[in-house]
Amino acid sequence: MTAVTDEGPGQSRGPGQGRGPVPGRGPDGSGADGSGLDGSGPDRSGADGSGPDRSGLGEHSGHADGRPPGGWDDGLIARRAAAATEDTAPDEAPAAVPEDDVRPQVEAYVPSDSPLSSRLDALRELVGLSRARLERADLAEAGRVLDEAAARRRLSSRHTVVAIAGASGSGKSTLFNSLAGAQISETGLRRPTTAAPLACSWTDGAAGLLDRLAIPGRLRRRPQPGSAAADEALQGLVLVDLPDHDSAARGHRDQVDRVLALVDAVIWVVDPEKYADAALHERYLRPLAGHAEVTFVVLNQIDRLPGEAADQVLDDLRRLLDEDGMALGEHGEPGATVLSLSALTGEGVGELRELLGRFVQDRTAATRRLSADVDAAADRLRPVYVAEGRPGLGERAREEFADRLAEAVGAAAAGQAAEREWRRNAGRACGTPWLRLWRWYESARRPGGPDRGALGAPPEEQLTARQRVEQAVRTVADDAADGLPGPWAQAVREAAVHGAQGLPEALDELAGRAAGTESRGADDSGTAGVAAGVRGGTAQAQPGRGSKPPRPAWWPAAVLAQVVMTLLQIFGGLWLAGQIIGVLQPGLLTPALVMLAGIIGGPLVEWSCAAAARGPARRYGQEAERRLRETAAACGRARVLDPVSAELVRYREVRERFVAVTEFSTTSR
Repeated sequence: MTAVTDEGPGQSRGPGQGRGPVPGRGPDGSGADGSGLDGSGPDRSGADGSGPDRSGLGEHSGHADGRPPGGWDDGLIARRAAAATEDTAPDEAPAAVPEDDVRPQVEAYVPSDSPLSSRLDALRELVGLSRARLERADLAEAGRVLDEAAARRRLSSRHTVVAIAGASGSGKSTLFNSLAGAQISETGLRRPTTAAPLACSWTDGAAGLLDRLAIPGRLRRRPQPGSAAADEALQGLVLVDLPDHDSAARGHRDQVDRVLALVDAVIWVVDPEKYADAALHERYLRPLAGHAEVTFVVLNQIDRLPGEAADQVLDDLRRLLDEDGMALGEHGEPGATVLSLSALTGEGVGELRELLGRFVQDRTAATRRLSADVDAAADRLRPVYVAEGRPGLGERAREEFADRLAEAVGAAAAGQAAEREWRRNAGRACGTPWLRLWRWYESARRPGGPDRGALGAPPEEQLTARQRVEQAVRTVADDAADGLPGPWAQAVREAAVHGAQGLPEALDELAGRAAGTESRGADDSGTAGVAAGVRGGTAQAQPGRGSKPPRPAWWPAAVLAQVVMTLLQIFGGLWLAGQIIGVLQPGLLTPALVMLAGIIGGPLVEWSCAAAARGPARRYGQEAERRLRETAAACGRARVLDPVSAELVRYREVRERFVAVTEFSTTSR
C-alpha cells in the first residue's frame, strides 16, 4: 500500500476550486509554497486551524451523489451528501456517518462549566494574584500550561493527537506504519532514521493541530482509504512519529521534547534491550508519571524473545514503571496502558489498534492531558503555597505585641505617675497649711526648680525604648510568618518592617501627650497613619504635669475639716497667748485642749484623706495606664498589624485558589 495525501482524488478543495490534481504541486504532493495537502495553507484554514469545510461553503465532488471516493467523509460533506441522497434517491442507503457528526467539525474544546475549565480559571487567578510576591521562574510552568491550554481549546476537539516515541532501534517507525496501514515512515538500519516528526491524520480538520506542532505540509499523510487501518474506530486520530529521544543529534531530542509537551497522548515504544534505559525513565517516564492516563507503554519486538521471556520482560517493565510512580491501568483502574507486541509480525498490533480506537473515540485525551499538566504545575507550586502549620496572628500574639509597645511607651510608669499625682493632689488639698508651706519651701530650694522632671528621659532610655519597639515588631512578624512558605513569609516581614517606619516617633508623641507636654515636630513624626481614635483626644485626656485629676465628692468636707482644725489651732493659740499676757483670765486647760485638738486633728484629717485616696488614686492610675496602652496598641495596629494581616489575607486568598486548582486533580479521580 502507498500513502495518500489528506485529500483523495476529487476531494473538495473549497469554494471556487475544481476537482482533480492541483497545478503547482511538487512531486511529494506539497504545494509550491510549501503548504500541505490537508488544508493547512493560509488560504484554506480558519483561525482555529480547521479545514475549509468549517465555513460551510465546500462544493461536492467525487461521486455523482456527492459522496467522496473511497467512502471517506469529513463530517459536513457527509451530511450534505446524506441530505442530497435522501432528496434524489430515497431508496438508496446513505453513506455511513458517525452519530456525533451532527456536531460541528470544530467546536469548543472544554465546556465552561467543566472541572478543567474551573481549574484553569483558578490557576489563572492564582498566577495573577502571585505575580507581585513570587519570582517569575516560579510561575513560568503555570503560565506555559495556561497558554497551551488556551491554544488547545481553540482547536478541534474531535481529534486526538497521539505521538509515538522511543529510542533508536525500538521499532517505533515500524509500529507507526503498521497502525497507518502504509509505508509512511522510513525504516532501516541507518540511525537515526526519523529526522523530523511525521504525522498521519485519519480525518480532515486537524490542520490547526498540526500547525501547532510545527509539522510542515510535506510531512503530513493520510492512511490508505479502504484499508483496515482506515476503519472508523480510528476516525479522529492524528498519529505522530517522533525522532529518537536518544538520538546523537541534539536537534532531534529538542524536537521530541517540544512535541511531547503539545500532544494529547504518547505511545512509548521500548524493546527488550533498552526497556530499562535510565535516560528513558529518569528524563521522561518519571517526570511524566502524573500523565499515566494518556500514556501507552509498548514492549516491541517480542518475536525476538523465546518462550515465556516476553512475559518476564513485560513484568519487569511494569515493576520499573511502578518504581517511577506511574499508575498502571489494570483491573479497570485509571493509569498507563502496558502491553507487548511485534510491529514486524503484527502480533499484538490489533489489540493496540482496538485500545487506541476506544481511546480516540472517548475524546477525553486532551482534557486528561491538560488536567495532568495542571497537576504537574500545581505540584511545582506546592512549596510556595502550602504552609506547614496554621500561620496567622492569634490573639496571644496580638496581646504580646501590645504588651511590648506598652512597655516601650512606659504605660505602667505613666499609670504609677498618675496615681502618685492623684495622691499628691489629695495631700495638697487635705494637708495642713504648715506642711504644705514646708513642701513649697523645699521644692523651691531644689536645683533646677520645680519643673526639672519635664526635661524628658535621658537619651539612653530613649534608645532602649526604640530597641524595644523594633524587637516587638520583629517578634510579631516572626510569629505571623511562622509556617508560611518562603515568599509569603518574606512578604509578611517586609510589610511589618515597612509599617514600623516612624512607629517609635509616633509612640514618643503619644508619650509626650500623656505627659501633658506639647507635641513638637508632629509634622515629621509620621502620625498620619495612627487611628482616628488616637487623634481624637484620647492622649490629651491623660494625666500629666500641669493637669489636675478629678476630685471626689468628699474632698470639700475634708478641706473644711482641715480648715476647722487649723482654726482651732489658731484660736487655741491666741487664747493661750491672751492668758499669758494677762488680757484674758487664766485657765490654761481649755485653750490648751482646743489647740491640741487642732494640732492632732489636722494630721489625723490628712492621714484619713490619704487612706481614703488610695483606692481612687489606684483606679485613676490604672485607667491612665489602660488608655495609654490602648493608644499605643492602636498606633501599632494601624502601622504594623493591619499591613501584616493584609498580607495574610492575600496568602489565604491565593491558598484558596491553589486548593481550587488541585480540587479535581487526576490523582484524586
